[in-house]
Amino acid sequence: MTESYNHLETVLRERNITPYRLSKETGVSTATLSNWKFGRYTPKIDKIKRIADFLDIPIEYFLEEETTNK
Repeated sequence: MTESYNHLETVLRERNITPYRLSKETGVSTATLSNWKFGRYTPKIDKIKRIADFLDIPIEYFLEEETTNK
C-alpha cells in the first residue's frame, strides 16, 4: 500500500467514510482508489484535489510522499 493511500485511509477511517462514498461524492472511481491502494496507479492531481476538497484537507497531505522521496 502506498504511503499517500495510507494517509487517505486514515482520514476515511477517522471520519467513518467508505471508499464507495468517497467515490460517489468526488467522482473518483472505486477502481482508481483500488489501483492507488495497491500501487498500480497514482491518481492525477485533479482527482487528488477533488478528494482533498471533499475531505477539507490540504492537497499536500497526499503529496508528501512524492516530494520527500525525490
